[in-house]
Amino acid sequence: MQKDCQAAASQNGLDEGTIHAMSKPKSPIIYLFITLIAIAFLTLLSPEEKSLGANVRIVYLHGSWVLTAEIAFIFAALAGLLGLILQRDIFHTWSAALGRAGIVFWVTYLPLSLFAMQSNWNGLFLAEPRFRLAMIFAVTGILLQIGLWIFNISWLTSLGNIIYIVVLRIIFSTAENIMHPPPSPIFNSGNYVIIGFFVGLNLLTLLAAYFLTRFFLSFRSNS
Repeated sequence: MQKDCQAAASQNGLDEGTIHAMSKPKSPIIYLFITLIAIAFLTLLSPEEKSLGANVRIVYLHGSWVLTAEIAFIFAALAGLLGLILQRDIFHTWSAALGRAGIVFWVTYLPLSLFAMQSNWNGLFLAEPRFRLAMIFAVTGILLQIGLWIFNISWLTSLGNIIYIVVLRIIFSTAENIMHPPPSPIFNSGNYVIIGFFVGLNLLTLLAAYFLTRFFLSFRSNS
């Protein structure tokens, strides 16, 4: 009788362990990969534009990518500001993860920008002011994030993320617009099909940034 009870308890523990293992959430990287596939499909299905034709699709992707990077930087700064004010490590941790996700999107947006230039204007305009600034902030951002990771000081990471986006926005607000004429050509086009696709694309890229941020959060907690 005692052996039967022990065997039942052992089996019950095995079942609970199996259920726990099955219910363990998947890595954010898996969801990120799925989201990236969805982004690729939506980009391929996005509507053409009268002057640029099908090549406008890379412009949509390029636009949503850089916008997502800036939003990640903004949220990194906001989380960092809350961490500095409230002196709570959770906000510093989110600031670090968001800052790293933001720089990944910012750096990977650069080849998309080059591809958009080549596809639509048959050339690489590397001297274009905003692209040149984007390159500078990419290098600066990489060095900043590496330095913050090495020092691993919570308040310094938050402060660094705050300063980075503030300087970025100030510099870009005074930059000359040549290939990026304001206001937004998409939202001022009056074509609600294009606007709808672009909004959907932005939502997916933001979701991808969220999963990337979750990955950096899990990486930090496991280190």
